[in-house]
Amino acid sequence: MFEAEGRGNDFGGSFGAEINYGPVKDVQLTIGLPMSYVHDSSGWTSGAGDIAASVKYRFYHNEAAGVQIAAFPGITLPTAGKGLGAGHVTALLPIWAQKDIGAWSVFGGGGYAINPGLGNRDYWTGGIAVSRQFGGKLLVGLEADRQGPNVVGGHSSTSLGIGAIYDLPGPLRLLASGGPTLEDHGGQGFHFFAAVGLDF
Repeated sequence: MFEAEGRGNDFGGSFGAEINYGPVKDVQLTIGLPMSYVHDSSGWTSGAGDIAASVKYRFYHNEAAGVQIAAFPGITLPTAGKGLGAGHVTALLPIWAQKDIGAWSVFGGGGYAINPGLGNRDYWTGGIAVSRQFGGKLLVGLEADRQGPNVVGGHSSTSLGIGAIYDLPGPLRLLASGGPTLEDHGGQGFHFFAAVGLDF
């Protein structure tokens, strides 16, 4: 996977692998193993990123109504090099829901982010997305996300995006999404994500 966000020439992100495993029904374990990078006026910096781990538990599933609801708490561990990670254990405690209507799906949710550290603050975050399946191979979606300020004196922001998942022959999938990030005080940045998925 590869992700980036920022504004102009000041941006950062990560690349690496995310592993998902379902040990039992309605439970999914996820671990992210990233390398992080930052680009600013001083040039490029890169190194190990913060390891992320989460557990998704789907506690409600009504197949007839096409509705499912899940909790997806996760933490990040301060394994990154200096300046490339949070420097502290952080956590996100969200609830997600999805409604399927034929080829369409509406899903979203949100939760509380625990963000310790000097100058940082905890915040609420959430979003909603609509997607449609085209044939058996292509899924296209639109999304909107809202995040509160994560630093003292910071501003809330809204991210808009368009994304797609395309099934390749065999177990492979291509995933990509991106769009603008709009800060409440008038600033504008961008976000982008791309990955190759392997199902087995």
